[in-house]
Amino acid sequence: MSLLRLNVTALRNLHAVTLSPSPRINILSGDNGSGKTSLLEAVHLLGLARSFRSTRLQPVIEYEQPALTIFGELASAVGTRQLGVQRSRAGEFQIRIDGQSVRSAAQLAQALPLQLINPDSFRLLEGNPRIRRQFLDWGVFHVEPRFLLAWQRLQRALRQRNSWLRRGTLDAASEAAWSRELSVASDEIDAYRRSYIQALKPLFEATLSRLLVLPDLVLSYYRGWDKDRELSEVLSTSLLRDQQLGHTQAGPQRADLRLRVGAYNAVDVLSRGQQKLVVCALKIAQGYLVNQSRSGECVYLVDDLPSELDEHHRHALCGLLEDLNCQVFITCVDHKILRECWQTDTPVAMFHVEHGRITQTHDYRE
Repeated sequence: MSLLRLNVTALRNLHAVTLSPSPRINILSGDNGSGKTSLLEAVHLLGLARSFRSTRLQPVIEYEQPALTIFGELASAVGTRQLGVQRSRAGEFQIRIDGQSVRSAAQLAQALPLQLINPDSFRLLEGNPRIRRQFLDWGVFHVEPRFLLAWQRLQRALRQRNSWLRRGTLDAASEAAWSRELSVASDEIDAYRRSYIQALKPLFEATLSRLLVLPDLVLSYYRGWDKDRELSEVLSTSLLRDQQLGHTQAGPQRADLRLRVGAYNAVDVLSRGQQKLVVCALKIAQGYLVNQSRSGECVYLVDDLPSELDEHHRHALCGLLEDLNCQVFITCVDHKILRECWQTDTPVAMFHVEHGRITQTHDYRE
């Protein structure tokens, strides 16, 4: 998977963009505030219909413009595909795939798998478990076709049970039925997640070893309830407490990934630079795993790669991104820092961004 062409209109400070990127490495350089990250944001919007920089839509759309529009032409294993996303100030959005309107952003995510590495990626270690569940479920979604239906089934059962816990609107038989449905969906989700983690761990360890020596770092998975008990039993014994709190305490919605160094949480003992390398290793390992099942279709967005990394680790990280054999977009202030990080036969395109204008300075075909 790679973007053959990208058109962006009315996104933040970017002037209208028409870009023909390299299928492999794309470096966007320029001063802070020039619009580099906005280009990554455009690709993210194309793949997920939402920004990674803001939960509010207003600042994402160019001042005094009614809507932003992003169009992308993709090369994929099934041929050329076309994606389009439009978001308006009124909150309306339109998604089109191959000329057809679609309702679900999940279809975009399926068509354009994206991995984001940016300063906020530290939250994968230091943030709440929801962020790590999102990371985990992104990977499971892309390698297990049955996951989405199971996840939707889980959410429906969880909403019904929580509504009953708060309002008591179901009779005992209905409550038992939804609890049973919740248990069945939870077991399915847990099985998919455990299988995924089993495949991810050796890839993560091998990837991390190329960046950092941390022999005591252990990645583990907590499924969200006692590993020695069935969820149906846990739900039954915690019913009174759940009613008092008004929500279901145990289940896949409480799952977590845990990274520890010896007896300590990794985030408490690792330096900022080490944390960045661990997060990069997780996301690159995930890319390897997704690419194994989807033939190299993952696209990487890497914002401010050189930050907090010395020359050795920059070269090591670029080598891992290069070995993924997929399309990568990288931002930096000084392109010279990254220009020599690639093999001579790797297609590299370079772009300079200034005051929202993007100029190609080196064509990958040269």
